[in-house]
Amino acid sequence: MTGRTVADAPDDRGPGVVLWGAGGVWSVRMDDGATYDATLRGRLKQAGESKLAVGDRVIVAPDRRGGAWAIEEILPRQSALSRRTPGGGQGERVIAANVGQVVVVFAAAQPEPHRRMVDRFLVIAESNRLPARLVVNKVDLVDGASAHAQFADYERAGYEVHYTSTRTGEGLRHLVQALAGRTSVVAGPSGVGKSSLLNSLFPGLDLRVGAISAAVQKGRHTTVGARLVPLPDSTYVVDTPGLREVGLWAVPAAALDRCFPEFRPFVDQCRFVDCTHRVEPGCAVRGAVRDGVISAERYESYVTLRSELA
Repeated sequence: MTGRTVADAPDDRGPGVVLWGAGGVWSVRMDDGATYDATLRGRLKQAGESKLAVGDRVIVAPDRRGGAWAIEEILPRQSALSRRTPGGGQGERVIAANVGQVVVVFAAAQPEPHRRMVDRFLVIAESNRLPARLVVNKVDLVDGASAHAQFADYERAGYEVHYTSTRTGEGLRHLVQALAGRTSVVAGPSGVGKSSLLNSLFPGLDLRVGAISAAVQKGRHTTVGARLVPLPDSTYVVDTPGLREVGLWAVPAAALDRCFPEFRPFVDQCRFVDCTHRVEPGCAVRGAVRDGVISAERYESYVTLRSELA
């Protein structure tokens, strides 16, 4: 960590935002632009408030007796992006707090995109009431028409889809504009080029980039923990580790249909109020699937996730 010391700091306490953390020490960027390394006050740990996340707003004060900084207060979150604790756990893992949108990144190839996982990422964003956009990276590796065809269902569902290449520069300008002035979580599986993409979008970031394992066609984890990166013009991005397990957290089975935007116009037209859209007669959602209005593949993702939640 490279935060300033207590000796460099003013005497009063002040607000800041958590950029990243490791080993119980958190890098906090103050509103005046200074960055300090701080630990959590013991009383906050005892009160069960020890689960900080990048993006959390906190109050930090110098502790001159110990020659360090301390986080004295965690301010209420305006939003959060959460998933289920990996490894079969049933707890919540907050990926980032106080974010404005989720940018889901997949590759057109190397590694091949997994549509079911795309849907999981988008459902997590929807369940957290966060707007999402989809980035299809490495489009220089495939035929452009096939890439657009492969992700056409998401455009039909109402998502903005960006087709990008760090080699050719395709789509980068438009994506920069979509990130400007907002706090965005950039999420996706390993190896899709998230860090390379951010380095190309914002020259000078110099985020660590890893190679693809040819044996398993999965990226090595190069981002070891979520990191909030401050950029000019009130723009922030959260660079996240590649996620190989994406479990839904606190999504009631009965609310899953609302996490598929293309389902929403039909949900209230079903014959039964508690329709699961699987076997009930008079289901407007299944009718829209039959008519080709809703993608059959997206519907199958819904059925899979509904069974998982149930």
